[in-house]
Amino acid sequence: MREPPDLLRVDRRRPLAANVGVVSVGLDTYWAQCPGLLDDMNRKEDAFVRKLDGLSVSISRFGMADNPQHAAAMVPAMKAADLDLLFVDMVTYATSSTFAPFVRELSCPVVLVALQPDERLDYEHATIYRQLLNDDLCAVPEFTGVAVRLGRPVADAIIGRLEGDGAADEQIRQWCAVAHALHDLRRARIGLMGHALEAMYDMQVDPTAVTRAFGCHVALCEPDEILPLYRAPDPAAVAAMKERILAFFDTPDPVSDPWTEKLTEHDLDVAARAAVALEGFVEKRALDGFAYYYEGQPGTETRELVTNFIVGNSLLTAAGFPMCGEFDLKNCVAMMVFDRLEIGGSFAEFHPIDFGRGTVLVGHDGPHHLNIAARKPVLRSLKKYHGKPGSGAGVEFSIKEGPITMMSIGVKADGAFKFIVAEGESLAGPIPATGNTNTHGRFPPDVRTFLRRWSLEGPTHHFALGVGHHAAELRKLGRALGIETVVVTE
Repeated sequence: MREPPDLLRVDRRRPLAANVGVVSVGLDTYWAQCPGLLDDMNRKEDAFVRKLDGLSVSISRFGMADNPQHAAAMVPAMKAADLDLLFVDMVTYATSSTFAPFVRELSCPVVLVALQPDERLDYEHATIYRQLLNDDLCAVPEFTGVAVRLGRPVADAIIGRLEGDGAADEQIRQWCAVAHALHDLRRARIGLMGHALEAMYDMQVDPTAVTRAFGCHVALCEPDEILPLYRAPDPAAVAAMKERILAFFDTPDPVSDPWTEKLTEHDLDVAARAAVALEGFVEKRALDGFAYYYEGQPGTETRELVTNFIVGNSLLTAAGFPMCGEFDLKNCVAMMVFDRLEIGGSFAEFHPIDFGRGTVLVGHDGPHHLNIAARKPVLRSLKKYHGKPGSGAGVEFSIKEGPITMMSIGVKADGAFKFIVAEGESLAGPIPATGNTNTHGRFPPDVRTFLRRWSLEGPTHHFALGVGHHAAELRKLGRALGIETVVVTE
């Protein structure tokens, strides 16, 4: 995500990571029949592995599986590698019994890669050797059919050219991005504090169901764990946080909304202390994300603290630590997915429709992924938070103009999760100066039809919002996790 020159960027708290395995498959009978063929197969695998360079993945290479015994012997090492994704390089024909141990024994998604070196055979001078060198596709239907019979369908099959094939390279990149999301989801500790806002039914979710579907552990937290860090913060840390906030955000005069005013020294102090306390709490509990809603009693330090996370949680969200208000644990997962795909992941919902422009405002009162802002974000003091208790600093900006993607995680009647996805466009345009983020979103075929289709799929009213068009990666993730994925803009 390239930033405009006047926009600061929040550095990622932890680098992207994924454990990716590569195994080649072939048929051992060929090696004696065709001297030199095995060496050519190994060179093909080397060429494929080079495509993974620079994609922020740790690669485990398991070599050539050319009979069922070799394949079965590889499985313990594959399990020990704790793989997030396995690429099976279809360098030539192989029997499906050579592939079956991988798909049967491993829990990670398996992607078949069939990248032949030649654009086509030289038909007039063709040889069996050259055909075998280009037989990458031959066993793909055999493998996928057996995987279905074993109850473990493959996640994908990438078919194309070994070199100079941008479409195939993009599919490989997308799967490595999905592996980043899978890697962190199944290892994440997501804090959950408080309760749903006024019993919003769509926010309710079973933490065990979240663990079952995504792998992450839900750590139950209390406001009293954060309060001591807020009451007695390190003065130097608070001073540094104030400087960071003032350097990162603009603080303009109010415009039209009487609930807003120029950022006050009191609200800056509270926001800085809350941000320092929040970061200390996150480290103490070893969390990777946080969903919360709590009110506290009027006039107490607890209420002041828990209603003033917005600035700190926006900085954390931009650093790859998704924060989700209103107790929306599902949307915290969606925001983590978007961040690991490197497309942002702001906390958003629908605001008023602009029927003249054919757009709908998408935004929220926090938190937000600051790294996808169109320009320097704004802080305003809000005399009250609409619909909620408390007052304090609010974050305001629009995301970058251009393609956008959003995803809500809904829950079906049987308790299963559902990815609801849309691709659209962020348009330049005026936004209300209310201390909330807002972006003009245009979605096909028209604003009325889109909003109707989206709503009828049963989403949570919140969604993750990111830049670029990424329904393809989200479909891949849904397939890898066994979650129904619907793209309403197709």
